[in-house]
Amino acid sequence: MNHYIEINGRKIGRDYPPFVIAEIGINHEGSLKVAKEMVDAAFRAGAECVKHQTHIVEDEMSGLAKNVIPGNADISIYEIMKRCALNEKDEIALKDYVESKGMIFISTPFSRAASERLEKMGVAAYKIGSGECNNYPLLEHIATFGKPVILSTGMNTIKSVTKAVEIFEKANVPLALLHTTNLYPTPVHLVRFGAMQELSEAFPKNVFGLSDHTLSNHACFGAVALGASILERHFTDYMERTGPDIVCSMDEKKCNELIEGSKLIWQMRGGTKEPAKEEQVTIDFAFASVVSIKPIKKGEVFTKDNLWVKRPGTGEILAEEFNNILGKKAKNYIEEDRHLNWRDIE
Repeated sequence: MNHYIEINGRKIGRDYPPFVIAEIGINHEGSLKVAKEMVDAAFRAGAECVKHQTHIVEDEMSGLAKNVIPGNADISIYEIMKRCALNEKDEIALKDYVESKGMIFISTPFSRAASERLEKMGVAAYKIGSGECNNYPLLEHIATFGKPVILSTGMNTIKSVTKAVEIFEKANVPLALLHTTNLYPTPVHLVRFGAMQELSEAFPKNVFGLSDHTLSNHACFGAVALGASILERHFTDYMERTGPDIVCSMDEKKCNELIEGSKLIWQMRGGTKEPAKEEQVTIDFAFASVVSIKPIKKGEVFTKDNLWVKRPGTGEILAEEFNNILGKKAKNYIEEDRHLNWRDIE
């Protein structure tokens, strides 16, 4: 059985085209105007879903966070989030703007207060970041809402992810799992498709995908080929912006290429190693049949001197039977350059 989750009527799973999430996150640096411009670009690219980040800093971090500087920044995480967070009024306006364009709005809550804000806003689903994957108290709180959840699992193990999965299973919450590497940008050798496959094998009932922080679409395309149903990349309207995650973001052009390319690769998946019925037209000329290469008298023994295999493959006896015919006798006269039939053989 191919499982799926559903968000606002969009079914997401192996039987459906990949669900591409354009994450504007905090690339807008606290400007609703810039955020809307990014939404416009995502819409033009054909994105179905725009993802935001909901930061209520006082509920999210203690004062010690003012001393923690991320690897891709030169100021504290507290200062970054304080500067980039949208207030509730602006976030509601952003959600309304996304939905006015027919797209799905989801967001990542980084605290209990943030999740409650989003629930009050009526979001259709929650995206949970890797840093919260083992924040079991927050996961338990979000599970009470009963909405579908897409959970990133970077920096975690199968053991710690198992505890998270059990929380949502107990609450009967539809759950998808994303593999990710939390380096911004992620070096290609640390993408680790093997880890993504390990995740999907450990939790076969859950839809899986990739949240990618590399500098191109290649990782996402590879993930789709391996069965991923959800693709997430940071997004910006143009790469010259100065937002925190611009370096590993896709722009409008790359987003469109990701959407269209992932649909193509999705259609290439599956199948069994046997001829497709549509290949028959090629089989007819590409395969070989057993053909007489000399006149063969009645009673004459078939040998490589009087038989060989030639195109087309429309003869009754295909080349794969050639060795089984050698040494047998002709039941009747066979002219040169004729495809053999089984009735020609004693």
